[in-house]
Amino acid sequence: MTKIAVNTRLLIKNKLDGIAWFTYENLKRLSRNHPEHQFYFIFDRPFSDEFIFTGNIEPLVITPPTRHPFLWYYWFEKQLPKFFRKIKPDIFLSPDGYLSLNTTVKSLPVIHDINFAHNPKDLPFLTRKYYNHFFPKFAKKAVRIATVSEYSKNDIAQTYNIEKQLIDVVYNGSNPIYQPLDKLERKQVKQIYTYGQDFFIFIGSIHPRKNTERMLLAFDEFRKNFSKPYKLLIIGSYFFKTARLKSIYQKMQFKDDVKFFGHQPPEKIRQLLGAARALILVSKFEGFGIPVLEAMNCNVPAIVSDTTSLPEVGGKAVLYANPYSVNSISQAMLQIAADDVLRNQLIAEGKIQRQKFSWDKTAEKLWQSIEKVLTY
Repeated sequence: MTKIAVNTRLLIKNKLDGIAWFTYENLKRLSRNHPEHQFYFIFDRPFSDEFIFTGNIEPLVITPPTRHPFLWYYWFEKQLPKFFRKIKPDIFLSPDGYLSLNTTVKSLPVIHDINFAHNPKDLPFLTRKYYNHFFPKFAKKAVRIATVSEYSKNDIAQTYNIEKQLIDVVYNGSNPIYQPLDKLERKQVKQIYTYGQDFFIFIGSIHPRKNTERMLLAFDEFRKNFSKPYKLLIIGSYFFKTARLKSIYQKMQFKDDVKFFGHQPPEKIRQLLGAARALILVSKFEGFGIPVLEAMNCNVPAIVSDTTSLPEVGGKAVLYANPYSVNSISQAMLQIAADDVLRNQLIAEGKIQRQKFSWDKTAEKLWQSIEKVLTY
């Protein structure tokens, strides 16, 4: 029996987002698919039983909650090694990429992207200092690294001088709940949330990397040049460095056409996404971009950045824009709002492109990485 210790500190009830969904979907499959092994789920606060998927999981809480870079250091470098000395795990799997440098346990981090190495000023001071000091060390310490796109694999290898054969690509998947709405459902959603008007939708945490400032400026420009009324729905929580975004919003001519919904559960997101004219994800940097795949599964096209991992995920199924050009984003909005033929072509391509990705495939690839580490 193999003892697999897992960093599950991001599994917080009703707060799953991004990497937390990666953690949830993969651990649910890995623990069920491999009942012969013992999993230790390591939380940093009281946990919900919904995350204890099977009988071969032993949950443990190691305090304090990791809400700050100083506490990240204390938890990973002081508390975690004590726990490892007690249970003697065969491997440590860390879905958010953080490792302990103070242990000899074989480690497999999932480093989703290293945006912080390229755009440090997008992050709060202490956060970027922690990331750029420790993640190069984590990458060197790891027996292998898993990541979510070929783009991130090449970026990690080049930036941290890691051999590419030590990095495994385990693409993200999409929650099965994301399915197309029928015509009546789409109409009902629009009547409830946008007075029957068409709308664009953004899904993601609100911080500088997501480029929401230019998205708002582009939407304002789009509304000035498009005759029909349109809405922009923004799904996601404010994270950090949002003062400029709020200032831009207050100065918008069409700010009343922008609606902020905050964090929402998948059931609600599926409704809103499924009724949208298009998803907007014009991030400056993405390691993958799960909302693009969710949109494909809802038969909704997307406008995405022509940079980093997004062309790899979007393929021919999305409309590309330059994330640093408000005009480029606005023109893409105009195209997809006015051209039904283009929109339908993108949806058709999406039905093909989405077949490349699923959580079942991700879990299988991640397990292969685990096996490689165990046999190292």
